[in-house]
Amino acid sequence: MAALPVYMPWLMTAGFGLLYYRRIRRHFGWQPWRPHRNVARIVLLSVLVLLLGWAALFLPHVAWGMLGGAVAGVALGLFALKHTRFSARDGHAGYIPNPWIGGVLSLVLVGRLAWRWYSGAFSAGAMQGGSNASPLTMSLVAALLCYGLVQAIGLRLRLR
Repeated sequence: MAALPVYMPWLMTAGFGLLYYRRIRRHFGWQPWRPHRNVARIVLLSVLVLLLGWAALFLPHVAWGMLGGAVAGVALGLFALKHTRFSARDGHAGYIPNPWIGGVLSLVLVGRLAWRWYSGAFSAGAMQGGSNASPLTMSLVAALLCYGLVQAIGLRLRLR
């Protein structure tokens, strides 16, 4: 097996940073309505939520954390939809999401993952069959996925 170039971790970190920057940017300002992208997001998030629920069957020590995170994500999604403003610009439908809920939830997850990485939870020897899964981290993942799913479905229902 060929060794990875020395700069590969830096490129991966920069790539993840760019993806997360784009994700957080979608929580601020007027966003155009893109129905096809929204349907793709609903499908993708639904699959991820189902996979997370399936993983909870095999990781019982984090299942309650995932369930609590999912319930919190649904509640936050409904609250954020209540505070989303809908408008049209130049004949195109769009919306202005509540910037604080989604942005803070995303930053909390990034902070938690950074803490877990710093404390060595993702080292090569520590990842053995999911035994190192944290209930707090998995609850944040469940909250973020369920929040995004509720937001996407709510936007679809409101802007169809």
